[in-house]
Amino acid sequence: MAKYPDAKLLIDGELRPAENGATYPDIGPWDGEEIGRAADASLGDLDKAIGAARRAFDTTDWSTNHKKRVATLRVFADLLRKNRDRLAEIAHDEVGAPLGTIFSAQCDWPLGMLDFVLDTADNYEWEDDLGVAKSGPGANSRRKVWKEPVGVVAAITPWNVPTQINLAKIVPALAAGCTVILKPAPETPMLAAVLGEVAVEAKLPPGVFNVITSSGPAEIGEALVKDPRVDLISFTGSTATGKRIMANAAEKLSRVFLELGGKSAMIVLDDADFIPAVSRAAGVVYNAGQGCATHTRLLVPKSRYDEAIAILTQVMGSIQYGDPTAPTQIMGPLISDRQRQRVMSYIEIGKQEGARLVLGGKIPAKHDKGFWFEPTLFADVTNDMRIAQEEIFGPVLVVIPFEDDEDAIRIANDSIYGLSGGVASKSMERALNVARKVRTGTFSVNGGSWFAGDTPFGGFKQSGIGREMGVAGFEEYLELKTVGLPA
Repeated sequence: MAKYPDAKLLIDGELRPAENGATYPDIGPWDGEEIGRAADASLGDLDKAIGAARRAFDTTDWSTNHKKRVATLRVFADLLRKNRDRLAEIAHDEVGAPLGTIFSAQCDWPLGMLDFVLDTADNYEWEDDLGVAKSGPGANSRRKVWKEPVGVVAAITPWNVPTQINLAKIVPALAAGCTVILKPAPETPMLAAVLGEVAVEAKLPPGVFNVITSSGPAEIGEALVKDPRVDLISFTGSTATGKRIMANAAEKLSRVFLELGGKSAMIVLDDADFIPAVSRAAGVVYNAGQGCATHTRLLVPKSRYDEAIAILTQVMGSIQYGDPTAPTQIMGPLISDRQRQRVMSYIEIGKQEGARLVLGGKIPAKHDKGFWFEPTLFADVTNDMRIAQEEIFGPVLVVIPFEDDEDAIRIANDSIYGLSGGVASKSMERALNVARKVRTGTFSVNGGSWFAGDTPFGGFKQSGIGREMGVAGFEEYLELKTVGLPA
């Protein structure tokens, strides 16, 4: 018997099943069993949701009544926090999130970031006065810049940290005055459906926020992206899908925000406190390595390479996982068997390329149910190998040697991605020199964390376009209108 009731769609302020009554199973990663069912939306359902969002933006005061909007969203945020335990339970069951991640990115951190967004909207300067100037022939003019919401937003989210990414998109978009259609990944419909239920309880106006769940990402996603009523697509996921979305959006010149893949490098310099610095790379197992900004390449001095491998073998080999009740565990199962097969294919690729499999690389014998995979360590890796260049999205770390600081920077930058990275050194000057030269959107120095509600997150190169979170993330959902007035 399923643990949860069917997850419903939210369309035009109403929680409802799919128009044809279709549902699909929501499979729990811990044991591979069905935990519930979700509404499998049709193109007709999507059409109604987009129409509702368009109508709510065009014909109501949601986009212009800033104070009323923020007050409503504060009720929404308060109710989300009151539903914390419910969100945590679903994240645990639906995402396969161990308790150590529930206390951080899977639940508590995103709930803690809501006030920053709403305070930003509450105190935001919606108009800039540029003063008086003479522009061309004629009298002087006073110039003003108005900041207005973009319009209808399609928020398309992945399955790895759904609550964090769902809220990082919908709350700034709504606070900016946009209306939103949220389409979560097929694997994690319930966490999105809960947001719809809370929105109804908070009395968000009909059409302002809509939730569409579907078993397949392609048909509904393509129709949503291509629809001319959608003004902005906010997408987090793979670079390949991001490119397709961008190409589709180009047909109608829709704005896009894209947070895409990563192959981030952690650089340990020769003067670093070596054991703790190298050991931190074992954090690749957090959320089973299913994180776009995870450090999946470890760069260490050639002279200390064997020492680094020995440290990691011990640390990664001692990582505890598999207990769903342990508050200290940060590694759970992979999201699905399909994802596990993908990770396993990269293990074979690494072996064929000549890398040495030091640890892991297989399904653990003690976990015959669910989608588990062992912490995995590759040595003798060169940066041109596919396992060093491509995003695996599993608990797999590759270790690459370097000659000196400039060589480490070169290797770190030798990637199509530029999402995150890190450096460890006892010299802050050396560390900051590395940080400035590595081309990524975020960077950690000596274990410092950049992740917070007020910090912009996004990447360089093929890791994406635009920023999420922080004031910059709020402003992704605004347009600028310049107005000239008689002086």
